[in-house]
Amino acid sequence: MTTTRQDTDAIRALQGLEDGRSSVRLRAALAVGTTPDPRFVDKLIERCAIEPEFLVRDMLTWALTRHPGSMTLPELVREVRSERAQARSQALHTLSKIGDRQAWPAITRALLSDADDEVARSAWRAAVVLVPEGEESALAAVLATQFGRGERETQLSLSRALVALGEVIVPALRAATTAPDPRGGGRARPPHPNSTRQKTKTQNKN
Repeated sequence: MTTTRQDTDAIRALQGLEDGRSSVRLRAALAVGTTPDPRFVDKLIERCAIEPEFLVRDMLTWALTRHPGSMTLPELVREVRSERAQARSQALHTLSKIGDRQAWPAITRALLSDADDEVARSAWRAAVVLVPEGEESALAAVLATQFGRGERETQLSLSRALVALGEVIVPALRAATTAPDPRGGGRARPPHPNSTRQKTKTQNKN
C-alpha cells in the first residue's frame, strides 16, 4: 500500500512539472525536492532546459540539490555541453549551488567565454565556487579576457566573480589595462577591485 501511494505521488509530481500553469509547476518542483527520488533527476534536468519561469527554474535547481551528487553531477556535466543555451546556463547554475569541485573540469574556457551572456554569467559564478585551490590566478586571467562584453548586468556579474577570487585578480587586472581591447577601440577597462568590492557590498545591503 505504501509503495503504491509513493508511486502515485511520484507520477503526480512528474506530471505537475509539465503543467501549463507555472504555479502548479512550482509546487511540483517543491514536492520533488521535499521527497527526493532517483526517478526525478532526469525529468528535473530536462525541465531546467525549457522552463520559461525564473522562479520555477530556481525551484528545479533546489530540487536537484536535494538529490545525491552521485546521481546529479554526471547528468549536469553532460548538460553543460548541450546545444541549448538555457540548458547550459541552468546546469552551470545548479553546479554552482551543489558546489562539488569534482565538476570543475566541466567549466571550460569555451563556457567562460560563451557567446550567450546568460551562459557566460552562469559559468563565471560556477567557476569561482568550484575552482581548485591554486588555480585562482589562471581563472582570473581567463575572466579578464571578458572585460567589455555585454550590458551592465553582465559587466557586474564579471566584476562580482573577479572580486570573489580575492587578491589573485590584481595581476590579471594590470595586464588587462595594458592590453588592446579585442572588441575594438582603445584598451580594456576593467573595474578597480576596491570600487567593485564597494559596489558589491552596497548591492548586498539592498
